Amino acid sequence: MKDYGHTPVLLEEVLGFLQASRPGVYIDCTVGLGGHALEILRRNPGARIIGFDLDETSLQEAAKRLADYSSRVKLFQADFRNLLEFNRIIPFDEVKGVLIDLGISSFQLDNPERGFSFNLEGPLDMRMDRRQKTTAEKILMTYPEARLAEIFKKYGELHHTRLLAKKIVSQRKLGLLRNTTDLKKLVEETYRWVPQKNRVHPAAKVFQALRIEVNQELKGLDEFLEKLAIRCSPGTRIVTISFHSLEDRLVKRAFQNLASSENRKPVVRILTKKPVTPTPEEIAANSRSHSAKLRAAERV
Repeated sequence: MKDYGHTPVLLEEVLGFLQASRPGVYIDCTVGLGGHALEILRRNPGARIIGFDLDETSLQEAAKRLADYSSRVKLFQADFRNLLEFNRIIPFDEVKGVLIDLGISSFQLDNPERGFSFNLEGPLDMRMDRRQKTTAEKILMTYPEARLAEIFKKYGELHHTRLLAKKIVSQRKLGLLRNTTDLKKLVEETYRWVPQKNRVHPAAKVFQALRIEVNQELKGLDEFLEKLAIRCSPGTRIVTISFHSLEDRLVKRAFQNLASSENRKPVVRILTKKPVTPTPEEIAANSRSHSAKLRAAERV
């Protein structure tokens, strides 16, 4: 098997801001294939990991990768936004750090059957949790034209979304929207796409918007961060990695609100005045890291 996730994004920066050498519990909210978790366990014999992920296949691979440290690892297939319900499992007074990596893994992107990549032909799926019923296909086939346009504008930050939505509705009536390749072609025709250096393919934005809608990725993120910070003990570090501006803005605002002394005593101290981004060397080694932004805060 290809060793996906062998080099986690912003690894040294994550470990540094988590202060991951401290003995205690580290919560990996989106454990993926376990890349960050593995390095914490390798470098810190006193660390324990509690990991969450919606993707069952990713969790199975993470369990294999972390097998040598299984006595110090607990993994759960669950939405991290529900982790506060795991009170009997998570000893919050022992939690030293929380990592929330909001990206999608190469393991998921490179599997055509998952439908996440516009560069690979596959079903219009895009579910992180394959137990759920809502897929990208269901959205494209059933959502009203106006709602489709709204999703592409809000989550893809695209222009001319009414035209795109109109064409999607037309294509679905004719049975011509069958897979990721069909959707990519429709997007390219709509936006008259011509590859240009430093320009993002419009299909990337369309697929991002659909993925966010399918998985409700932004729902309750800011509320979760506030509840998590309040629940954690002083000294706990919270580190987030986002890969597009919508997520980054939510995290930034949440940390700012928690650090504010306007209406209450500050809950956190912000550790990153500006988001930390990958070095040119990391981007050269892993092009998919280029849009990563790390923010960190400490419970006070």
